[in-house]
Amino acid sequence: MNRRRRLLLAGACVPLAAHAAVPVAVAPVTPRALRFARDHGAHPGHRLEWWYLTGQLEGLPAAGSGPLGLQLTFFRVRPPIDPANPSAFAAHQLLLAHVAIADARRGSLLVETRAAREGFGLAQAQTDDAAITVDRWSLRRDAASGAWLGQVQGAQFSLEVRAVPTQPLLLQGQDGYSRKDDGATANGAASYYYSEPQLALRASVAAIGAPPSEAAPRSGRGWLDHEWSSTLLSPRAAGWDWCGFNLRDGSALTAFRIRARPGPAQGARATAALPPFAYAALRRPGQPARYFASQDVHFEPLQVWTSPRTGARYPVAMAIVIGSRRFESHPLMPDQELDVRGTGAPAYWEGASRLLEDGQDAGSGYLELTGYAGAVPGASG
Repeated sequence: MNRRRRLLLAGACVPLAAHAAVPVAVAPVTPRALRFARDHGAHPGHRLEWWYLTGQLEGLPAAGSGPLGLQLTFFRVRPPIDPANPSAFAAHQLLLAHVAIADARRGSLLVETRAAREGFGLAQAQTDDAAITVDRWSLRRDAASGAWLGQVQGAQFSLEVRAVPTQPLLLQGQDGYSRKDDGATANGAASYYYSEPQLALRASVAAIGAPPSEAAPRSGRGWLDHEWSSTLLSPRAAGWDWCGFNLRDGSALTAFRIRARPGPAQGARATAALPPFAYAALRRPGQPARYFASQDVHFEPLQVWTSPRTGARYPVAMAIVIGSRRFESHPLMPDQELDVRGTGAPAYWEGASRLLEDGQDAGSGYLELTGYAGAVPGASG
């Protein structure tokens, strides 16, 4: 990498608070119909956006390799930079990417990150359909097939993944308008949010130094989330616990809770504060999704793991109660923290997990835990 590119990337990694803040009008989030393929693309008028592809890949018995968890996420962030600033170096849009491979044999994640301001041929997020690049990493949607295509070349491993839809889009919340609080306050927290569950994955992961046999293509099931917002969390929110699971019977389960900031009496690391909002959606194959209100969604920690890097205490195994059904999420391995503070983002836990119901294998997916190791960007105020 030449010196100019290193300087540009370094500038993009500066935390948002370090940029000179000015009042900048951002696009509001109000109920509206989502339009495709346009809404697969970027929404630069909003503060925060991500395309989040996860999945679990089958093992390679011939190579002695077990199943792998896969997470590939591209972020777009609009900093508080005056849009009238004509400088080509002004960071009007930042693009970041995280990729992580979970291998229980290793015991911790293989993680690569990239970050760059948009422009200079380093980073771009198209607006007419999904096509995001960050320093030659890419995630794009093939318009003809609807497949998501990802490519990563890192220092520790390379990744090529193709994720093919097998079900219709799942619009979260109210036709894609997803509330994140009870709506009792002005300018309530919300996002536009849709999912593509039950993706058919075909991927190759080639770790540096690993036998070539382990780079053979693997199959699996994946999940794609695309979400964008200008006010993702209310000021009283500490973070969220979220899960997306592909069930063995073809169903798709989404659930999250927004955790309240602990009061002084609870201590700085309290995790049992009542959430100001919770949500779940469960869709059976070929049927409309069933949506659950806050009072019908509960997360109960079953196992807490303490990070040796950040000191954060994450509830890495959870009981997830949706109406009358009780599931349990158990991690492929406890240490699935992404310590990406070097990109200006907080550390968070993103874990490949299996799902149990009545003690039986019910599916697989990911559990995400934010706000345990630092403030989450996107809160109002």
